[in-house]
Amino acid sequence: MGFTIQEILSFVAVLGIIVTLHEFGHFAAARLCGMRADVFALGMGMRLFGWNKITGFTFGKLPEDWDGGGHTDYRLCLLPIGGYVKIVGMIDESMDVTQLKTEPKPYEFRSKNALQKAFVISAGVIMNFILAITVFSCLALFNGKEIHPITTVGYVEKGSIAEKIGFKEGDKILKIDNTPIASWEDGMEELTIKDLGANRKVLVSRDNTTQALTTNGSEIINVMTQKKGFGLIPFGAKIVIAQIEPAMPAGKAGLKAEDTIISINNEPIKGVDQFIGMIGSSNNKPLEFVWKHGSEEKHASILPTFDNAEKRYRIGIGPYIILPGASVHQDYSFGEAVAFGWNETVRQVTGFFGIIGKIFGGVVSFKNTIGGPIQIMKAAGKVADIGFSAFMNLVAMLSVSIAVLNILPIPALDGGHLVFIIIEAIIRREVPVKVKMAVQQVGMLLLLALMAVVLYNDIMR
Repeated sequence: MGFTIQEILSFVAVLGIIVTLHEFGHFAAARLCGMRADVFALGMGMRLFGWNKITGFTFGKLPEDWDGGGHTDYRLCLLPIGGYVKIVGMIDESMDVTQLKTEPKPYEFRSKNALQKAFVISAGVIMNFILAITVFSCLALFNGKEIHPITTVGYVEKGSIAEKIGFKEGDKILKIDNTPIASWEDGMEELTIKDLGANRKVLVSRDNTTQALTTNGSEIINVMTQKKGFGLIPFGAKIVIAQIEPAMPAGKAGLKAEDTIISINNEPIKGVDQFIGMIGSSNNKPLEFVWKHGSEEKHASILPTFDNAEKRYRIGIGPYIILPGASVHQDYSFGEAVAFGWNETVRQVTGFFGIIGKIFGGVVSFKNTIGGPIQIMKAAGKVADIGFSAFMNLVAMLSVSIAVLNILPIPALDGGHLVFIIIEAIIRREVPVKVKMAVQQVGMLLLLALMAVVLYNDIMR
C-alpha cells in the first residue's frame, strides 16, 4: 500500500487547515476569557520546533522546567494528526495535574465561571462550523452551479438500486415527494443525498401515464457506503476517456484521452458501471470496441489483462460520464450563497447522525461506512487532482465531521469536557480531580481503540 506525494501533501493540508482553525478557536476563546495557554501545537507527540517570546525559535524539546509566564509556545509536533492547546488549570490530553495541586489562580481555566469554560471548550467546534459554512458559501458565491435541464432516464444499470426501485429507460422524473425536478443534478441530489435514509416517493412519466415509485432509504445508504453507483444514466449521456495507460491494452489499441466509447461487443455503452462490468466479466476473452476519436469512428479487438494487485480485469482506461446537452449556469446572490452554506452544513450534520443511526441500527456496516486517515488521504489526493474547489469542498465536509465528533459527550473529547462543566454548574462545586483523571484516561483508551479499529478497517479496504 503506497501513497503518492500528492496524497500525502493533500492529507497534511486538509488536516492542517481544519486542525489549525479548531485549535485557534480554543486558543482565542481562552485568551478572550483571560486564561493562559502554555502551548499551541499542531500535530501530536514530540516537539519538532517552535517559537515563544522567552526562548525564541528553537528545535526539539523545551526544558522540563520551562515556564512561559503567560507566553505561549507555538510548536509543530512529530505526528501530523490533530493538535492541542494546553490551557493552564485544565485536565487535557497531557494528563498534567501539577498546577491543580495549588489554589486556582485568576488566569487558570478552573477559576472561570461555567459560561466562560463552556465557551472555551465549544470554540473549536464553533470554528469548524464557521469554516464549513464559509467554504460552502464561497463555493456557491464564486462558482455558482452548473445544471443540465434533463430529467429523462436513458439507461438503468443492471442489478443497480435504480433497477430495484423500478426505474425504466425512457422514464421522465417529474417529482420526488412534493419537489418538482427540473434538472438531472436536482434529481440525483434528491434521490441520494436529501433526507438521507428516508423512503421517497418518485413520480415519473412513462408511456404517457404517470407512475409512482418508492425508494428504500436504507438500501440507498448501503449502496452509497459500498461506493456503488445509483444506476441511473440520463438520456444522451456519453462515456469519455479521462485517462489512459499507454502500455495497457487500450493504449496499445490506439484509444486516446477524450475519445468517446460507443459500444463493446455491439452493446451500446451508456454508463460507467456498465463499462467496468463488461471489462470485469471478459473472462480472458477479447472484446470488440467501437469508439470515436473526434468525428472518426474506430474499431479494435481488445483483450483485457488480469491485474493481480487489484484482482480484476483491466484495459488501462479511466472513464467518466458527460451529461447531455449544454449546461445552464446558476449564480447565487450573497444572501443565497450564505443560505446555501448554512443549509449544506446542516445537511452534512443530519447526514452524519443519519449514518451513525443506521450503523447502530444494523442497517449499514461500520466497515463499509467509516473511513480513517488512509481513506482521507486517498480522497484528498483525488480531489486535489480535480481542482481547488473540490479540495475545499472536502475540507468543509471533513470540518463538519470533526466538529460533530468533537462535541459528542465522549470522555477526552470537547463534548466530554462540556459534560463535566455542566455537572459542576449544577452541583456548584468541582468534580474531584481523581474522577476527572480516571474518566479522561478511559476516554483516551477508548479513542485509541477506536482509532486502531478504523486504521485496521482502512488497511483491509
